[in-house]
Amino acid sequence: MESRPSLTEILGVSPWRTRLRETGLALRGDPHTPPSRFGLSSLAILEPALSFQLWRGHRPYGRLVTMYNLFNHSQTPERDGWSVRKRHVVDFRGRTRTYDSHNGTDFATPPGTVVVAPAAGRVAVVRSEFNRGGLKIMIDHGEGLCTTSGHLARSLVRVGDEVSRGQAIALSGASGLNFLSSLLADPPHVHFNVWLNGVPVDPFARAGEVPIWLAGNTPEPNDELFDDGAPDSDFDDAKISAWIAACVDPSLTARLTAIADPWLRACETMFAANYYPTRFSRREHPCRSVHPRLPRLDLPFSSADYDGVVFPDE
Repeated sequence: MESRPSLTEILGVSPWRTRLRETGLALRGDPHTPPSRFGLSSLAILEPALSFQLWRGHRPYGRLVTMYNLFNHSQTPERDGWSVRKRHVVDFRGRTRTYDSHNGTDFATPPGTVVVAPAAGRVAVVRSEFNRGGLKIMIDHGEGLCTTSGHLARSLVRVGDEVSRGQAIALSGASGLNFLSSLLADPPHVHFNVWLNGVPVDPFARAGEVPIWLAGNTPEPNDELFDDGAPDSDFDDAKISAWIAACVDPSLTARLTAIADPWLRACETMFAANYYPTRFSRREHPCRSVHPRLPRLDLPFSSADYDGVVFPDE
C-alpha cells in the first residue's frame, strides 16, 4: 500500500529553482516556444467548488469519475503557442467542455488516487515539467498507440518497465503551473493523452468514428484483462530520423540524436513533438503502417475506485 503523497509531491514544486525556470518558459517562451496564452475566457475553465471537494478527498459523483475538460476538436494553430483561452472550442459531443489547445482528456479526482495502465505496454517516458503537465508517464501500447498521464504526484514505474492492463503506475496529483496559478481553482485531475500514429486523438468517438475505449463512449475499468500483452511498436527508424531532422532546436536535436536505443529514441521524439510542436518544422508519421482507430483502452483507474465516468453538464 503506497503512502499518501506529500503536498510537495502533489503540486510538483520541487526542485524550486527548476520550477521557477520552467514557469518563466511558460510565461515568456523561448526562441523555439511561444509563450502560453491566457485571457478572461480562461476563467470559464475553473471550477472552484469541484476543486474544493476533491482537495478534501470527496468524490462528488461517488464511483463515477468527473469528466473535467475534453479533447478540443477546433484547436488553435500550434504555431501560435499553447492557449488556455476558451474561444474556439467543441468537444466530441458538440458542446464546449474544453479550451483552445486542449488535446487530452481530464479526469477530475482527489490527489493520491491510483492511476493504472489503460492497456498493456512499456513505459517510455517518466518526466516532470512544471510548464507542461507536471509529472507525466508515457506508455507505448504498440501498433501506433501511446498514452500519457499527467499532473501526477508520484510515479510507481520506471522507463523500460513492462506494464499490464490495470497495473498501478502512479498516484494522481495536481503537479504543474496551472494549479498554483489558478490558486487551486483548477480541480486536481489526471490529464490523459492518447496518441495514435504520432498525433493526439480523442479516445471518445464523434458520430461515425470508432471509440478507442473498449467500452465505447462510457469507459470503464477492466481488471479482468490484467495479463494481456502489448503488440509490437511498429516504429520506422527512417521516419524517426526524418522527424528529428525537422527539429529546429539544436539542443533538443542533439539530445534525441544521442539516444542509442531506437525504440526509446522514437518515443522521446514523439513525446517532444507533441509537448513542444513548435520546436519541429513538420510532423512525421512514426510507424511503418497507418494504424486505424480501434477499441483498445480501459479507464486509467482501478475498479476499487471507480465504475465509470460522468459528464457534469449532461
